[in-house]
Amino acid sequence: MSYNSRPDAETAALDDHDVGQYLLDNPGFFSRNPEVLVKMKTPGEERTDGVVDFQAVMVDRLRDEIQNLAACTQDVIATSRVNMTYLTRTHASVLALLSAQDAAHMARIITDDLPLLLDVEYVAFGFEQNIKAEAALRLPGVRMFPFGYIDAQVGEGGDVYLVRDMLDDGTIFADDCAAVRSAAIARLRPSIHTAQGLLVLGSSTSGTFHPGQGTDLLNFLARVTEKLFVRWFSPVS
Repeated sequence: MSYNSRPDAETAALDDHDVGQYLLDNPGFFSRNPEVLVKMKTPGEERTDGVVDFQAVMVDRLRDEIQNLAACTQDVIATSRVNMTYLTRTHASVLALLSAQDAAHMARIITDDLPLLLDVEYVAFGFEQNIKAEAALRLPGVRMFPFGYIDAQVGEGGDVYLVRDMLDDGTIFADDCAAVRSAAIARLRPSIHTAQGLLVLGSSTSGTFHPGQGTDLLNFLARVTEKLFVRWFSPVS
């Protein structure tokens, strides 16, 4: 069989797609014409007898695919374990908050127990200064923020903001401000009896928190915290 039997103009019109489609439509082509492989430039290994070893190419490709799948599987498993750990820690924190006997007890749980339960170095909370925040002034560890401070930290209308490199002047973490290098800041929404506030997790390692991380669990913890403060600060009817 001659492979130059087609007119030059017609042959020149062929492109890679045409040739590739023909080979796909005729999978037995190389079996019927093995001598063509000897003249082909391929990514395979050439044996001493001049025959190209396509099997080695296929094996290497399959090996790479298996390794990539294994790596992806390990990443999924590791991510699932981390997420489960965060979920368990958040649940334990919520149960601890629900066990509070009064607002002062809850404040101590936030600053003393939540760091251990959430595996962070620091946890702080506070409220913007207004008449609704008067009851919170008596709580141990509470911070008072100037008007507009919370919107400046989490953005107007925002609920959570993650800070890769934290620079606190002491407004949030007081004497521990120099040690805090990264933070997760969550808004505590106001109610008829409470001012808006912040619940802040602090880490001594830069980059522990950063934009792009999931915030659902922290947002959930903040929502539980704000509702419990509403319960403790609401007048008894």
